[in-house]
Amino acid sequence: MATHGARGRSGGRPTLEEVAARAGVGRGTVSRVINGSPRVSDATRAAVEAAVAELGYVPNTAARALAANRTDAIALVVPEPETRFFAEPYFSDMLRGVGAELSETEMQLLLIFAGSDRERERLAHYLAAHRVDGVLLVSVHADDPLPDLLAQLEIPAVISGPRSAAETLTSVDSDNYGGGRSAVEHLLAGGRRTIAHITGRLDVYGAQCRVDGYRDALRDAGRGVDELLVVPGDFTEEGGRRAMTLLLERRPDLDAVFAGSDVMAAGARQVLRELGRRIPDDVALVGYDDSAIARHMDPPLTSVRQPIEEMGRAMIDLLLAEIADRRPAVSRGLERRHALLPTELVTRASS
Repeated sequence: MATHGARGRSGGRPTLEEVAARAGVGRGTVSRVINGSPRVSDATRAAVEAAVAELGYVPNTAARALAANRTDAIALVVPEPETRFFAEPYFSDMLRGVGAELSETEMQLLLIFAGSDRERERLAHYLAAHRVDGVLLVSVHADDPLPDLLAQLEIPAVISGPRSAAETLTSVDSDNYGGGRSAVEHLLAGGRRTIAHITGRLDVYGAQCRVDGYRDALRDAGRGVDELLVVPGDFTEEGGRRAMTLLLERRPDLDAVFAGSDVMAAGARQVLRELGRRIPDDVALVGYDDSAIARHMDPPLTSVRQPIEEMGRAMIDLLLAEIADRRPAVSRGLERRHALLPTELVTRASS
């Protein structure tokens, strides 16, 4: 006779076999119920669940993961220095969205930085051992070898922002082209004539798309594109300062600036203030991301909002779908999946 409560016949924790005997079904049926398989009748499911409750059975998740060749862990890989991760709101917002969506599952999230050659080498060995079920890649540059490594290892992966229009990995992005275009159209509508652009790093596809939106908006308005008004930045505050200084040396008559991130806009604002340029009277300023920086700036910053938390959630949804079907995309006969989320211009006093 089976023992009631949290101990089985042996006096230890109840076993799968004891649950099966109590429910009057086979061991495989109990396993299907515990793993949520739909191939079980309602009556059988109820009997197994009652037996689990009576015996106090707790599934051995480690054994289940091993049997299924799963680790129940996902890696969020950031190929950037830790200092940049903690300095830019983009990353914290992305992490918030990923964590919120993942909290609905039993998956663990590992945060891994791979900003140096040594860190990348260590990560390559870690991934080759298949210690995670899938990988989220955030802030990837065009020449980054990590996406190709993941493809070679056939590890399910989703990338935040494709490396190019021909991205082979599943990806999630916002409409960077539309965002850049809307920023410039807003400045043109406000009567601005000499509009500069501080770009993000141009080895990032999203930054390239924002530049394309900037140029096309000017061309479609019948304005020529003065390349002296386009200065590369690096998504940092200091990069925004350097770019703004150079722009004013080149074109002291400029009356508007579109910065490729709120952080760079903050750096540009410092230079404008130091040189006595009033915002927005003398120079209108628009940023990108609509982060907390934009709302707290003086004056509050007009910025293009990209739904970063929603992007994080979408990445998890797509990655879990990839993990559920671990066969390579080629054998599934599926095209790569790209989710493109809309952007929105949020107007404030800076423009």
